[in-house]
Amino acid sequence: MEYRIAEAAELLGVSDDTMRRWVDAGRVTSESRNGRTVVPGAGLAELAASLVDSGEHARTGGGSVSARNRMTGLVTRVVRDAVMAQIEMVCGPYRMVSLMSAEAADELGLTPGVRAIASVKATNVVVERPR
Repeated sequence: MEYRIAEAAELLGVSDDTMRRWVDAGRVTSESRNGRTVVPGAGLAELAASLVDSGEHARTGGGSVSARNRMTGLVTRVVRDAVMAQIEMVCGPYRMVSLMSAEAADELGLTPGVRAIASVKATNVVVERPR
């Protein structure tokens, strides 16, 4: 999965200019596709996780939560066994973790770098893929 600069910026909750500066500074790898700069999903997932882990994301001023608690984000880590999967996501400045069946994770195609939606209700986080 690859993301255009604007898409990557939206997922991280930062401006396009900030994303371009991070690409230029080598904080995330990029490639050129059909004359456009794209960021590989796996590299974007690493950057997203490092921003949340370091607390730097809070200083970028990015991210917002909808009234219905549905947050688009990026899968940063997937740990699975034969039955269950733990999905970690970064949604703007927030790190979200969801437990689901391994079968559901496979059906959703959840791997690091994939865009997904975290729906939060009480203590449950439901992860979906946007259409």
